[in-house]
Amino acid sequence: MTEEWVLPAAMAERVRRFAASGAAPATPRVAATVVLLRPPFEVYLVRRAATMAFASGMYAFPGGSVEPSDASIAAAAVREVLEETGVLLTADALVPWSRWITPEFEPRRFDAYFFLAALPPGQSARTVGGEADHALWRSPAAALELPMLPPTSRTLRELAQYSTVEEALAAAAGRDATKPICPRVVGDRLVY
Repeated sequence: MTEEWVLPAAMAERVRRFAASGAAPATPRVAATVVLLRPPFEVYLVRRAATMAFASGMYAFPGGSVEPSDASIAAAAVREVLEETGVLLTADALVPWSRWITPEFEPRRFDAYFFLAALPPGQSARTVGGEADHALWRSPAAALELPMLPPTSRTLRELAQYSTVEEALAAAAGRDATKPICPRVVGDRLVY
């Protein structure tokens, strides 16, 4: 499924500057993103603080770069969710969903692995300051009205096809989450 996203003016300007510079693309940093799910069927989103260098003001799922101390991408996902939400997951609770590589014109690039995880019984997510200034639970379809980048919106559109947490987790088994989605610029649009 090919989708397009109209580049905001500031991003279009970064594309022009990058093309004119002749610079080599930055090397993507490996990252992990976790889509927390809870019944009846909602996802947890955070709004990235205005002080963040990447995607400030955009809604996203908890996650971040894999650190040298992380034993694996899954360990990084567990660490990031704990740091950003206070939710303690285990690596076996993570279900691979997709993989996205940031476009070449971005100075901060990520090779981000997206996982689904059900909110463990008895736990609740909370905003753990710093990177986020707001958090909420919404159904995937209702969350699409929020400002977000294409990996988040596409993930939500895909999840909106399901009615329950269990259906979404089961659907992940049939997906190839190792093949990266690599958005590219075509005119004034990002195509992915």
